Amino acid sequence: NSLLYQRGIYPPETFERKQKYGLGMLVTTDESLKAYLVNVLQQINDWMMQKMLQKLVLVITAVGSKEVLERWVFDIEQEKDVNEDGTATVEKPAKEITAEISAIIRQITASVTFLPLLEEACTFDLLVYTNTESAVPKEWEESDARYIASNAEQVKLRSFSTSVHKVEGMVSYKASED
Repeated sequence: NSLLYQRGIYPPETFERKQKYGLGMLVTTDESLKAYLVNVLQQINDWMMQKMLQKLVLVITAVGSKEVLERWVFDIEQEKDVNEDGTATVEKPAKEITAEISAIIRQITASVTFLPLLEEACTFDLLVYTNTESAVPKEWEESDARYIASNAEQVKLRSFSTSVHKVEGMVSYKASED
């Protein structure tokens, strides 16, 4: 939601402010986008619980040229101290997890200020990397990695961890060719 708002993928009037992670976040009110996100996030949650999720990538693409302009990558690593049922052997306080998530959301918001303006209409895709033995819903489709073709810059984002997962973030973007 935050990236879709910050990068102008959907009009600002299709978002409303909600409190999450101790922050005022903008969340979509677009029913079709909400339905899509609920569907995708439910499947991602299932894969996370099965320890099969490796990476989540949000790709921003120019509508007209289909050129990849940004690639937001979130690598997900299963923590070592996890029981067979997916619960943590050592619990991390929820307040600490919330603070770390809040920090990465703030960093994402701040990083948008130095990214090039998206001067044409853009769309997004979510790419989900799983273990090879993962069952994939039949309505999902295979995709290539959707890398930025030329003149890419990268910025590493903060990481955060729960008691069960560690998430490392990074954004790649097409630098202006001045």
